[in-house]
Order: sequence, then structure tokens, then C-alpha cells
Amino acid sequence: MGENTADASCYPTEGRVYAWTAVVIILSGFLYFRVLADLVSDWWNDPGLSQGMLIPPLAAYIAWIRRSTTFSYPAAPDDRGFLVVGLSCLAFIIGKLAAEFFLSRISFVLLLAGVIWAFWGYIRLRTLALPFLLLITMIPLPRLVYNCVSTPLQLFASDAATMIIRWFGVTVYRDGNIINLATVRLGVEEACSGLNSLSSLGVAAALMGALLCRRMSMRIALIVVAAPLAVFVNVIRITGTAVLADYHRDFALGFYHIFSGWLIFVLGFLVLYLVGKTLHVYFD
Repeated sequence: MGENTADASCYPTEGRVYAWTAVVIILSGFLYFRVLADLVSDWWNDPGLSQGMLIPPLAAYIAWIRRSTTFSYPAAPDDRGFLVVGLSCLAFIIGKLAAEFFLSRISFVLLLAGVIWAFWGYIRLRTLALPFLLLITMIPLPRLVYNCVSTPLQLFASDAATMIIRWFGVTVYRDGNIINLATVRLGVEEACSGLNSLSSLGVAAALMGALLCRRMSMRIALIVVAAPLAVFVNVIRITGTAVLADYHRDFALGFYHIFSGWLIFVLGFLVLYLVGKTLHVYFD
């Protein structure tokens, strides 16, 4: 009996686990205050990133409603989690020294995952996979990656939209990412590349996958579908703007241009829902 008591004393109690987890998270909050403040500022000032403000409370809500599943497993502290903590610290230092915002921001998510793994165990961390996936999507891509990807997507969206516009009988000529109509020139900017829509639809796909699909493979398939869908809905947006501009320039570049962003997102959301239901009914 004495041997069993000694073995049990090697493991921290549930209360101590919560206490140490809270202390680490609070200290991390002080360390990451400036990083998180800059991230919130980007969400507030850049319309293309504004969906990021919804992601942390959404991730917290999902973790909360699934708390019974998470806490159904006992806390099993695992030293391997400290490797992830160390990796997050390295990413934070490199990000600070290199002025690379993405690394310093993603290190915060890695730190949270590492702390939960270290103090709660891998099984509990696995139950929180969806909230952590959402937290990753709240961080904008590195500018270098964004620039490398957005330009080809801009050209592809311009070319695809031009072909569709011609099907409507509208005279159009494309010069790079510039679509020339008879009375107006439309520039397909970075915001129309589909990358910003990909972030929003990726979050929607992750949520719908969790709600509609039982198998993880089907959830991943739904997230994969979000990538081409984001480009497709932006092609539709560009096409609609160009066709309307040929008939009513002020309306197309005014009200429609502002409203179409929401309209296209709703369209993409509906398509994702239909794909999710199809995967659930026929393949799940």
C-alpha cells in the first residue's frame, strides 16, 4: 500500500493541474499582450481580416459546449507537451527578431496547445482539435506567402471572369488583372483573389464538418472543398460586377460592389452546406 501511495503522489491533483495551467496562461497573456493587440488592430482596420474577431469567442464556445467530452478523460500530464512549448518559444523569438508577425502570432496558438498537452494530456488536447483549428485560421498568412499566392489567383480569377462575361455577350478585353469594358475599366485587386474568402469559408467548413459529418475524413474533405469554392465565388462576384457595369456603372461600382461581398459569402456558405449534407448522406 505504501508503494501505491508513493506512485500516486508522483502525479499532481486535478486542482493543481488547473492552477498551474491558469498561471501559465496568465503569464503568457502578459508576454503576448503586444502581439495580440497588433493582431486585433489588423482585424479592426482591414475589412478582409475582420472575420478574425469572431473566431476566438467561437472557438471558446465550441470548447465550452464540448467540455463534458474533454473532462470525461482524466488529466494525464505529459512531458512531451513541453517540446511544443519550447517550439512555440523558439517561433516567438524568431518572429520578434525577424519582425515576422506570422511566427510570433502562430507561436501563441502553439503555446496554448503545448500547455494543454503538458498539463492535461494528449487525449484532452485531441478533443479540442476543432477550436485549435479555428484559432489557426484567425492568423493572417505571412505577407510573402500572401503575395506569392494572390497574384496567380488574381490572374486566374480575371481570366475566368472574362470568359464568363463573354458568354453574356458583353464585349470585354483583359490586360493582366485589368478587365476593359466598353465604358469602364475594372481592376481585379488582391481582395478579389479569393484568399480572404478562403479564410471565412474555411472556418465555415470546419464548423459544418463538426455539425454535419461524423467521420474525420469527411470533415477534412469539406475543408478541402472550401479552397476552390472561395476562388469560384469571387469569380462570380467579378463577373456580376463587370456585367452590371456594362449597363449601369454607378450601381455596379457602388451598392452592388459593397453588397456583393456578403452575397457571395452567403452563396459559398449554402454551397458548403449542400456539399456537407451530400457527404453525410452518401459517404459518412
